Amino acid sequence: MKKKRVFLTRTLHDFALKELKKKYQIEIHSGKIPIPRKKLYFKIEEIDGLICFPYDVIDSELIDRAKNLKVISTYSVGFDHIDTEHAKKRKIRVGYTPEVLNDATADLAFSLMLDVTRRVSEGDRIVRKGDWREIFGAYDYVGTDLQGKTLGIFGLGRIGSILARRAKSFDMKIIYHNRKQVSRTKEKTLGVKYVSFGKLISQSDVISIHVPHTNQTDQLFDKKIFQKMKNSAFLVNTARGKIINENDLIAALKKKIIAGAALDVFESEPIGKNHPFAKIQNITLAPHIGSSTKETRVKMAEITVKNLHLGINGKKPKFSVGY
Repeated sequence: MKKKRVFLTRTLHDFALKELKKKYQIEIHSGKIPIPRKKLYFKIEEIDGLICFPYDVIDSELIDRAKNLKVISTYSVGFDHIDTEHAKKRKIRVGYTPEVLNDATADLAFSLMLDVTRRVSEGDRIVRKGDWREIFGAYDYVGTDLQGKTLGIFGLGRIGSILARRAKSFDMKIIYHNRKQVSRTKEKTLGVKYVSFGKLISQSDVISIHVPHTNQTDQLFDKKIFQKMKNSAFLVNTARGKIINENDLIAALKKKIIAGAALDVFESEPIGKNHPFAKIQNITLAPHIGSSTKETRVKMAEITVKNLHLGINGKKPKFSVGY
């Protein structure tokens, strides 16, 4: 019996490839990342399964090219790069990898919060450039304590809830905003208080974003929002870059409308040394490493393969979007 064809837009761990090769005829893109659209445009026509990554845009045009495609398995917790509604119309399963990266992403959010408030990366740059020429005095190079400050969590889902537990150990006051208020039991367990979005923005000393990128959250954090934040407040984003209007954030940081920001995600990735963010001191930048621990990446690969196997055989992936 002829093996079904699976295409990967980038390689995975050796154990994952070994498992795939046992069951399928696989091909791995090894060129420019992300894969050129033109190449994927032709490849998708002839495959039964696709393993993609969050920077691969799988839109309706690509999906309509697929003649035999049964499943799209993305190596990511986000799936906004896939037209899931169109995939559903074409009866193509879509699998993703939630839950396994919750701790890793929450830990990164907290580390970014510590970094930007205590100016750790900024200090690292000072030392490396040879600009630390004398011991700092009483008023020199001071950061901000987290103890006693108010953390505003925008999106108290899996990652936001773990972040709340981390912040609780730092004696922070924690408020949150969701589309729906969580149960009183969960609020009590986490030590959090539900507030309106407006109060979250105006009362928080640090705001950490943990919502998906949707039509409602697109460019949500803009000039108007920054002006409503405390001028001593910090913004942390480990969710999706397009939730923030980057031009407005750049202006807010330069004009000290807010105290600082720490970002792991950006509107367009990767960014380089010529990006305006790279020239601003009061911002910490990470290269989209929210899930980047050895343990988490292995678990993601395991789920990606499992989702593909189920979907290609007409079953619902372990973690499925819609259909």
